Formats: sequence, structure tokens, C-alpha cells
Amino acid sequence: MFYRMKLAGMVVGLSILTLAGCKSVQTHSADVQAASATDERLTVGTVQREIKIGMSSSEVVLVLGSPNMVTTDSERRENWVYDKISTQQVYSTSSGGVNALVLGGAGVGAGIAGGAGGVGYSSSSGASSTTQKTLTIVIKYDHENKVRDFAYRYSSF
Repeated sequence: MFYRMKLAGMVVGLSILTLAGCKSVQTHSADVQAASATDERLTVGTVQREIKIGMSSSEVVLVLGSPNMVTTDSERRENWVYDKISTQQVYSTSSGGVNALVLGGAGVGAGIAGGAGGVGYSSSSGASSTTQKTLTIVIKYDHENKVRDFAYRYSSF
């Protein structure tokens, strides 16, 4: 009887440890959101903070990198276009479980009385997120290759 109680205590202890290691759906959602908040070089914040009228084209390249497209207007002034489209998919999952099989036997007179029992538990949870973002930046230069104007458009869905 002592061994069965000890074994039952171990099964309960393992169950508690396994459940403590599982994440809830809310925790997975928080993990997904944290992973989605990665810092990138070409962002609206970077444009707002760093791009200023009067900057040289080489200073813009240091901040934003090379443009996707360069065009000229009717006065032969350059216009730089940065166009970024991204899709980010993040998935977080966890699962856990405990299974135990209890076998025992005891001598009763000339015969043997035995017992068998099984305990099982299984669980899983997860969360996923897919985000699509577009960012278009247009920088217009003057005849001296200095920023004369800039605009941007951002969308996330």
C-alpha cells in the first residue's frame, strides 16, 4: 500500500510539473506580438526622425540604403523611390503530457491478487499571426542633389 501511495504522489507531482511548463494561449499571443515587433532599418520612424530637407543623397543612402527606383522629372532632378512590401508569419506552440501505468501485486494466501491502473493527460496550445505591411517613400532632390521634399505612405493589414 505504501508503494502505491508513493507512486500516486509521483504521478501527481509529474502532472503539476508538466502543467507548469505549458504556456497559455495568451502567453503564446504575447510571444507572437513580441516577435512581430522587430526593428528594421526602413521604417516610418526612421524617415520621420532622420530624413531632413537639405540632406545630401549620400546621407540619405547612409540612413535608408539604396533606393528601389530612381527617376528624373521634367527639370532633370532625381526622385528616389523606396518600396517595401513584407509579409511576416509568426507561430508559437507548446504541448505537454503525462502518462503513467501502475502495476502491482500482493500475495493473498495461496493466490495472487493484482492490480493495474493507467493515468494519462495530454494538452497543447498555440497562437499564430500573419501581418502584411507596405511602405513607400518618395524623396525628391534639387539640382544640387539635396533633399527638397519627401513623402511616405504606410499600411499594415
